[in-house]
Amino acid sequence: MDRRSFLRWSGAAAGAAVLTRAAQVSAQDAHAHAEASATAAAAVPTFERRPASRVAAPGGQPAVITPNGVSLPWTIRDGVKVGHLVAHELDHEFAPGMRARVWGYNGHTPGPTLEAVEGERIRVYVTNRLPEPTTVHWHGLILPNGMDGVSGLNQRPIPPGETWVYEFDLRHPGTFMYHSHYDEMTQIALGMAGMFIVHPRRPVGPRVDRDFVLMTHEWKLEVGARRPDPNAMNDFNVLTFNGKSYPGTEPLLVGVGERVRIRLGNLSPMDHHPIHLHGLNFVMTATDGGYVSQSAQYPETTVIVPVGSTRVIEFTPTEPGDWAMHCHMTHHVMTQMGHGLPPMVGVDTSTVDRRMSRVVPEYMSMGQTGMGGMGEMEMDIPPNSLPMRGARGPFSYIDMGGMFTVLKVRERPESADPNGWFEHPAGSVAGPADAARLRADGIDLE
Repeated sequence: MDRRSFLRWSGAAAGAAVLTRAAQVSAQDAHAHAEASATAAAAVPTFERRPASRVAAPGGQPAVITPNGVSLPWTIRDGVKVGHLVAHELDHEFAPGMRARVWGYNGHTPGPTLEAVEGERIRVYVTNRLPEPTTVHWHGLILPNGMDGVSGLNQRPIPPGETWVYEFDLRHPGTFMYHSHYDEMTQIALGMAGMFIVHPRRPVGPRVDRDFVLMTHEWKLEVGARRPDPNAMNDFNVLTFNGKSYPGTEPLLVGVGERVRIRLGNLSPMDHHPIHLHGLNFVMTATDGGYVSQSAQYPETTVIVPVGSTRVIEFTPTEPGDWAMHCHMTHHVMTQMGHGLPPMVGVDTSTVDRRMSRVVPEYMSMGQTGMGGMGEMEMDIPPNSLPMRGARGPFSYIDMGGMFTVLKVRERPESADPNGWFEHPAGSVAGPADAARLRADGIDLE
């Protein structure tokens, strides 16, 4: 980084603190990733329309949809469902312009969603291609003690290069998870987790039309770094749904009047996540401990998903549109937001700006009137980073990243474009106030 770039970034990111981290980027990494980052930083991915959900369980229960993810394929051997998980390191894209080397299963983090039916017997082979031992814990499932996967307590760890097998009956339906239980701090922090769905043999509650699975996670990825920091205890700066930060998150496309289920799991290292949905209310129908009786359900618009827990919500949207869905911890929707800088709001920087412009003509201080608009500025950013970036929306820039996605409610979801924006009826969008209307309504701005 030359002196001019350093000063320009310093000014542009006065409130974002990307500079102190950017200075740590090695010349080698910068050279390797600069070109890709320069072209990808502003890119927004497109998503294919998903086929209609197949029936996965008795009573017409639809298969789960894992946005940005996949389900584990099974084969049947003598009445047993057989699957194979391969634990290994992989190159992962959080969003266009930001990648890292993480750990996961079968090429994904989180790993593929396991989906089965109450009463079935499963056999899962686990091949360890990590540089250290591992195990798999079936989080929330009630099973024989020797299958619980806690290294040292229930089994010996699986050495690198070996394949071990877990086999047990699925006694109870529910929304569960799986994760490493060897060197958890490192392996979960690097992505060794996934969701495990067991459909009931007899459907519980109203039939749902769509059934989504979202796993929340948090990472500490220094600007320009290629590996998350598994030692982090706080200040996580990359927050994800199913391993993706907005705008990398795949939208959830549903229909007006459909009953929708969203299964949320949280295997973040340290933080709970209050997940908020706009435009509707919902009820919580289950946790990883079991179903919530209908008499105990109550309407909510935000559900807290504690670390190590699952929460299942159901709703029927009535208003078509593009509705935000996000963690309501504000720093969890600000990808690679830096901290530790003095507040800039209200600071008079005119003298500093004037003097700095003599050295760097394009220099300008930021943050004196707030942080809005920083994400859409066409300024240089460090390679392999997305500091405070969101994406362009139908009206202006959406200045949210991280644990943010869009619930797209359409009249005809089967033919709707998952990449298209809602077309608002005339007169239904907020706009500038008319002076005559202000006077008629008695609003005095003097």
